[in-house]
Amino acid sequence: MPEDKNQNQHTFKYYENDLPPEEKSHTARNFVIIVVAILIIGSLFEAFRLIYGNPNNFRPATQSQSANSSQNQNGAQQSDVSADYTNALNKADMYANVYYLSKQRIYDQLTSEPDRFRSEAAQYAVDNVNADYNANALVKAQEYSEDEHLSRQRLITQLTSKYEGFTEDETQYAIDNLNADYNANALAKAKEYQSQFDWSPDQIHDRLTSDFEGFTSDEADYAIAHLND
Repeated sequence: MPEDKNQNQHTFKYYENDLPPEEKSHTARNFVIIVVAILIIGSLFEAFRLIYGNPNNFRPATQSQSANSSQNQNGAQQSDVSADYTNALNKADMYANVYYLSKQRIYDQLTSEPDRFRSEAAQYAVDNVNADYNANALVKAQEYSEDEHLSRQRLITQLTSKYEGFTEDETQYAIDNLNADYNANALAKAKEYQSQFDWSPDQIHDRLTSDFEGFTSDEADYAIAHLND
């Protein structure tokens, strides 16, 4: 049986034009909501693109990138450490070759005021400085002998003291190679005691041979014999 074209047209017109008012309103509202949502999403995406660029560029750091960052930080720390060590070494060179200090005194100086290097940097410096501590001990022995007129025993005590810090071998090298006139040193000390304290020859002799001065009896005898020369 042929379809009734008028009936089909009527049905189409019903769904298109003859919906109940409340359904027409509901359909229009849904359409508006969908359009607004699409516009909002598009606007957010465009704003994100303008501010941050391509979102694909924002990816978590790879393991390689993290490793490179760590290496850069370590490199900066190593650079600082190297500079610290180099500065300590330069100071150690000055203390060793200008002031003729012992290895122990250099370390103590580097780690105290005003230098205040870290112990690791100071140790690196004393281990790598170009210094001849035997020669330094000899220079110090010459200074003490010529300026303070010390006896052989007092020189040994002074060089190995905490203040100077030379080793026994370095001190022995200095004593063995020092061109000192201990008789003359004893006489210089005797004249100091005579002029400053008005001591008798016996008092001066006892003082010269005491543990404090450390001259031998022969050296003290020489001093007393030439006290009034």
